[in-house]
Amino acid sequence: MLFFVTGCAGFIGSNVTDRLLAAGHEVVGFDNLSTGLPLFLEGASRSGHFTFIEGDALHAATLTRAMAGAEFVFHLAANADVRFGTHHPKKDLEQNTIATVNVLEAMRLNRVRRIAYASTGSVYGEAQVFPTPENAPFPVQTSLYAASKISAEAFIEAYCEGFDLQAYIFRFVSILGERYTHGHVFDFYKQLQVHPDYLHVLGNGKQRKSYLYVQDCIDAMLLAIARAPQKINIFNLGTDEYCEVDDSIGWICEHLGVKPERRYQGGERGWIGDNPFIFLDCSAIRSLGWQPKLTIREAVIRTVNYLQHAPAALEART
Repeated sequence: MLFFVTGCAGFIGSNVTDRLLAAGHEVVGFDNLSTGLPLFLEGASRSGHFTFIEGDALHAATLTRAMAGAEFVFHLAANADVRFGTHHPKKDLEQNTIATVNVLEAMRLNRVRRIAYASTGSVYGEAQVFPTPENAPFPVQTSLYAASKISAEAFIEAYCEGFDLQAYIFRFVSILGERYTHGHVFDFYKQLQVHPDYLHVLGNGKQRKSYLYVQDCIDAMLLAIARAPQKINIFNLGTDEYCEVDDSIGWICEHLGVKPERRYQGGERGWIGDNPFIFLDCSAIRSLGWQPKLTIREAVIRTVNYLQHAPAALEART
C-alpha cells in the first residue's frame, strides 16, 4: 500500500514512517522541516520504498501534487506547542485546522479515502469524568492548541459524511520515546545537563498526567486501521495509569544520579491551558486486542536513555 505521511520528519511521524517501511509498504513523506529533523529520516532514506517531499501543508497545490497515487494518509504534521499558544494566536488555527482542511481537500481531489489523524486528549479540556471516555461531553476549551485540534476533527468528520471518507482519529496522551524532542522530560533533562543542582518546575508538581511510549502508540494506530470498520473511528490512546509531575522528576533524577532542588512556579497550572489532570479511558482500543507494553515509568526512563545517547537530536533543539 502507498502511504502518505505528513510530518514524516517529526517525532511520531518518523517512527510511523519506519514502521510502515518495515512492514513492506511504500511511503511518501511530506514535511516542511520547520520542527522535523532530517536525521530522523536517515533510515527511511536508505529504503528504495521511501520518497521525501519537502513541502508545507498550507501550500495546497504542492500538497495535492505530492499526494497523487496515495491510498492512505497519516496526517501527523501539526504545531504541538501548547504552552506558547497565546504568544501566536493564529499559529494553531493555520498549522492544525487549516492545514488539515488542505489535507482533506487533497484527498478529495486525489480520491484517497482513508485517513489517520493525530488529535489529542487535550480536546476534553478540564474533564469532569475520569478516566475520560471518547463520548465524554466537551467542556470549555482551555488552550488554542486543543481548540484547533477539535476543529480539525470536526472537518474530518464532515468530509467523511460529505465525501465518503473513512477516518481514524486518535486522541493521544503525551507520547514519549525515541526521537522525542519536545515536552517536559526533554525540558527537565536539558536543564539538568546545565545545572544538576536545581530544577525549575512549571506548576506545583502535583499535576497528574498520563504518557504513552511511541511504539505502543504506533501499535495501537496500526491495529485500529486494520480492524476498526466504521466510517468514523475515534480512539483514546494512553495507559491505564497516570503519574504526578513530581513522580516523573523523581524517576528522571534517579536515572541520572542527581538530587536537584526543585523550584516550583505557577501554582496548579504551569501555563495557560495546562490541564492539571489528564487520564483517558482506553477501553475502546483495548477491545481490539491492544495493550501497551511499557508502563509510564518505563517510558520515561527509556526517553531519558535516548536523550543521553542522541546528542545530535538534543543539540538540534537546544
